Amino acid sequence: MGNRHQAAVHRLVVSVDIRGSGRLDQQAKIGARRAMYEILETAFDAIGVPVAQVHLEDRGDGVLAALDPAVPPVTVVGVWLEEIHQGLRAHNRGRAEPLRLRIALHSGPVAHDGRGLVGRAVDLTCRLCDSEPARGVLDADASVGLVLVVSDVLYRTVVVEGGRFVEQESYASHPVRFKETDETAWFHVPRRSRPPLPEPATRAEAPVPSPTPAAAPPPASAPPASVGATPAGRSREEAPPGAPPPSKYTITVHGPNQIVDGAEVHGDITGVTHVGREGGTDE
Repeated sequence: MGNRHQAAVHRLVVSVDIRGSGRLDQQAKIGARRAMYEILETAFDAIGVPVAQVHLEDRGDGVLAALDPAVPPVTVVGVWLEEIHQGLRAHNRGRAEPLRLRIALHSGPVAHDGRGLVGRAVDLTCRLCDSEPARGVLDADASVGLVLVVSDVLYRTVVVEGGRFVEQESYASHPVRFKETDETAWFHVPRRSRPPLPEPATRAEAPVPSPTPAAAPPPASAPPASVGATPAGRSREEAPPGAPPPSKYTITVHGPNQIVDGAEVHGDITGVTHVGREGGTDE
């Protein structure tokens, strides 16, 4: 084969895909492809670009196209898209299996290596068309026959400027993360105020901490439950004003639950050890 490689030229790239073509039988596939090509041809004629002047590559269940740089992109997001929308409506009227399309648009340097289109603009356009949000729009509403996805740069430089049949106010942004792609894209369904996009993924919630283990019994030096007596054998009511706090006790427990001065102690009390202020003990 001869080398027909061309220098990269800035072009508008179009990727079109038929939804659910894998579920169609042979005759239905042929019918869907024929309808897609007829609708595309009519739409290109409507903007004064005969399909013979469009570089088209068949992709089985869709097409990849690159337009001449002289074609104004606004006519594609406006009149061309409107013709696609109307063509689908006419074709699908009364059909049990309607033709439904995903279409993506992006512009950038594109080359032809003798076998097909090549360039980052081609890669991004195809990934936008095949993205989960684009698929999700058609999955969310069976009455939607067409979803358009445009790159952020095309939205900011073309769509927001408006034009004939351009419904810039009804576009909605959504992140597209696929392979090496991490972009913000803009989605549009003709005649809808907003496309039925899935909710963007939210930041993962922090894991719920494990329940705190039950606290171990307090050490011997920790203040125990009150037992209602002072070290000198006086009751609490008899302790003189300003007296130092009571000495600490160590309580050894075994057996069934006991109640000591209103506090529940698990086990029999087998001994009470008094720890004096000087560190001595009394049984």
